[in-house]
Amino acid sequence: MSETSAGGGQAEHRRGGTYSVKGKEYTRDTRYIATRVTADGRDGFPVVAGRYRLVAARACPWANRSIIVRRLLGLEDALSLGLPGPTHDERSWTFDLDPGGRDPVLGIERLQEAYFKRDPDYPRGITVPAIVDTTTGAVVTNDFAQITLDLSTEWREHHRDGAPDLLPDEHRDEIDAVNQRVFTEVNNGVYRCGFAGTQEAYDDAYTRLWTALDWLEERLRDRRYLVGDTITEADVRLFTTLARFDAVYHGHFKCNRNKLAEMPALWAYARDLFQTPGFGDTVDFAQIKRHYYVVHKDINPSGIVPAGPDLSGWVTPHGREALGGRPFGDGTPPGPVRDGERVDPAHTPLR
Repeated sequence: MSETSAGGGQAEHRRGGTYSVKGKEYTRDTRYIATRVTADGRDGFPVVAGRYRLVAARACPWANRSIIVRRLLGLEDALSLGLPGPTHDERSWTFDLDPGGRDPVLGIERLQEAYFKRDPDYPRGITVPAIVDTTTGAVVTNDFAQITLDLSTEWREHHRDGAPDLLPDEHRDEIDAVNQRVFTEVNNGVYRCGFAGTQEAYDDAYTRLWTALDWLEERLRDRRYLVGDTITEADVRLFTTLARFDAVYHGHFKCNRNKLAEMPALWAYARDLFQTPGFGDTVDFAQIKRHYYVVHKDINPSGIVPAGPDLSGWVTPHGREALGGRPFGDGTPPGPVRDGERVDPAHTPLR
């Protein structure tokens, strides 16, 4: 399926992004379903415990954000979680990990079915995360950036006791500014490297990515977290890219100036978060690698999934406590991962 890109060239859908033929530069399609689930229900979808299902594949960094925030805030009882498998075809993510290949709550085989319930002619990519209304089976929103913000602000009534404030008012402007740079240069920057269609496009993307990573390396030398002295939304957004960096982006996406493990501050920061309840216990490295190396046949036509890298480094001491900071502020860590939501122990160094 193709469409006209903002730059005037032809573009094809690629997991929620577009690949602009003009200039051979990967450009993400950011036209998401903007309907929101809010406390006042102003878009027709009020926050109601048990009404909605978050569909979020562990393999996807954008979806992993929502899984982390849901867990940190303790929304498990209010918002159920559907987990598609790590691979998909040109049509849709599928629920191949569930018995019978169907989501046990929505009763569907493909996430595409929930999008078509919303719009039978839905024209864009079938992306995760998506929030689905279980009363109708239709997608409410797939706006990944807004979903996590709304979980923090609109779902407050259902937060657990001790839930952290991921969007503290006194730091909100700085969080937004950091998030914007991290999104354009790092979260999306690795994709711009991986899907560059010319040497010029790749070289530009590579330079921009490493300029931003060097900025983050310097920023994190003397502060434990990106903004303030507690974990915020900014840390969640950066973490999901860092967790995939050495396993996928370094080789598969040609982001190979350095491994994450060769950048002292960023590597220690990433390990600190990974070892914090709510972060590493949502990361499935086997699913991550299978998704990228199997689905991206244009980059990896053999479909071979590499055996490495060694994951043991993720649980080595990081020493970041010496920088101070309070991970959860005045709150507390989340409790144990719920039954049915645990990452396969064979897929993570956390045991």
